[in-house]
Amino acid sequence: MSTILAFPVAVPLAGAAFVAFTDDWTPKALKEIPAMLIAAATAVFSIIILVRSERMTLVHWFGGWQPRHGLAIGVGFVADPIGAGMAALVGVLVTASLIFSWRYMTDAPRLYRVLMLVFLAGMSGFALSGDLFNMFVWFELMGVAAYALAGYMVEQLGPLQGALNFAITNTIGAYFVLFGTGLLYGHTGSLNLAQIGRTLGHHKPNGLVVVAFTLVIVGFLIKSAIVPFHLWLADAHAVAPAPVCVLFSGVMVELGLLGVARVYWTAFEGPLGPDAGDVRMLLVWMGVVTALLGAVMCFLQRHLKRLLAYSTISHAGVMLAGIGLLDGKSLGGTANLVLSHGFLKGALFFAAGVLLRQFRDVDELRLHGSGRALPVLGVLFGIAAIGLIGLPYVGSFLGHSMIDDGAAEHGHGWIAVPLMIAAGVSSGAILRAGARIFLGWGPREDPLLTPEPPEKPPEVESSLPAMVGITAVVVAIGVAFSVIPGIEDRSEHAADRFRDRHTYVQRTLFAKVQRYGPSAPALVHAAKPSSIAYGLGAGAIALVTAAFGLFRRRIPGAARTVGARWLEPAVSGLKAVHTGVVGDYVMWITVGTAVIGGIWALTLAS
Repeated sequence: MSTILAFPVAVPLAGAAFVAFTDDWTPKALKEIPAMLIAAATAVFSIIILVRSERMTLVHWFGGWQPRHGLAIGVGFVADPIGAGMAALVGVLVTASLIFSWRYMTDAPRLYRVLMLVFLAGMSGFALSGDLFNMFVWFELMGVAAYALAGYMVEQLGPLQGALNFAITNTIGAYFVLFGTGLLYGHTGSLNLAQIGRTLGHHKPNGLVVVAFTLVIVGFLIKSAIVPFHLWLADAHAVAPAPVCVLFSGVMVELGLLGVARVYWTAFEGPLGPDAGDVRMLLVWMGVVTALLGAVMCFLQRHLKRLLAYSTISHAGVMLAGIGLLDGKSLGGTANLVLSHGFLKGALFFAAGVLLRQFRDVDELRLHGSGRALPVLGVLFGIAAIGLIGLPYVGSFLGHSMIDDGAAEHGHGWIAVPLMIAAGVSSGAILRAGARIFLGWGPREDPLLTPEPPEKPPEVESSLPAMVGITAVVVAIGVAFSVIPGIEDRSEHAADRFRDRHTYVQRTLFAKVQRYGPSAPALVHAAKPSSIAYGLGAGAIALVTAAFGLFRRRIPGAARTVGARWLEPAVSGLKAVHTGVVGDYVMWITVGTAVIGGIWALTLAS
């Protein structure tokens, strides 16, 4: 057994208890060091697991309860390159967030550090779990920590409301996963993903299987903030501390998408394989709609963290489309997009935290020109925004390119066009905000953008050089992803392993080891002309979007009047849907679940 798989969970949980117990005795100057060291050690263990998993899938059964004759009774962790890679990303970003938080959170700092370590343990456990019920358990553990972190400034109304909206909607998602798990347990007699998949694979899907599939997938789509389940995300980001937003956008949303992919290929791909086209079309369309809606809502924001949150929703849509194509190349592209997006979006939230620390605000209009005092931060902000566009060989380009290639191979080449538009519009909104804040371009007032209440700033004791330094490191990592030698072949190979249900079952239930060859040769991705064209197109759209947001008053009055007549009703309608009222959010969850379940009931169980 690979005992090291327990460390990414055991270390931060034990560390959280240690920090809570010893904090009163620790000198003030050293209080924050233990949490950073614990998170760093967790990241190292996860990276070691990632490296080892490239040669063989690692399995650990807690308490030595290994399967007998293909029957799993115990609780197991399974590490393949995609799951281990997600755990490594979690560890690295939590470490970076804790370093950034040095003296940033002075109110109840022990509680903050303990919650961050518990959050780390929950996310790591979810990424490595091979058991559906325990995915729910880790889902809830990370959720409890995340709700508390979102409402950290609980004495203010905004954080309390945002945390409640977050908690209520995501708890509904958790109940969906739990109910779906219960149905599957009653039908298969197992909670282990491999055994569920092995049992279901012998039969055609019936109504119970379709209902369970719908409940589990919708539960994870709520966590992923996919339309129409996305409404909570911007509320949570608007009120959470900036280093916490890094984790919400950089890994927590993506873990929901990992849950969708893991459950489909491990448990449901067997019975639903003959109807994969119906699963594909619904997931792809949900991804495309999410990408476009998130991009438009991103453009309409002036609160910087809310703007970045809607950008995350847009990118989550792109990732879901990549997963929904149900092929190895697109899944590998999604994995690369998750990595580059995690670092680049994390850097942008770090930059927002620096602005809040320096100028006591994150409102784009109120910060007009203030960022000129921080030129280095302005450059980093611009580079991170450009990296998210998908320009050739910069940042997220590899992920976008592989998704485009996978779509074209399966006759869905049209997907690249709306995803290009979404990437351009969302990145253009970020560039607009950066130009207004750091260059002073554009007007100081814009009635199109939605106002938000101010946010309580952090303490000024935090170290500005350290905050900018960690931002620079994270930007550099994110921008370099598309030119890492061999990463395309390695990610596509990892995706093929992730999708190989038979080998997963043999390794997990029967301990049959499949060894894989050495790492792929050191080659840089050779993009197709179409992918380069889409990347350049997204760049052009981003520039036009930013220019429109900054200088649209220079458009002739007649043209503006006609445009307003057509666009204002749609914009007003979108804003009206995003009410901030949790009852409305629950209504959209109900409607979305009914529609998805109805479509799959008509197509999968027919």
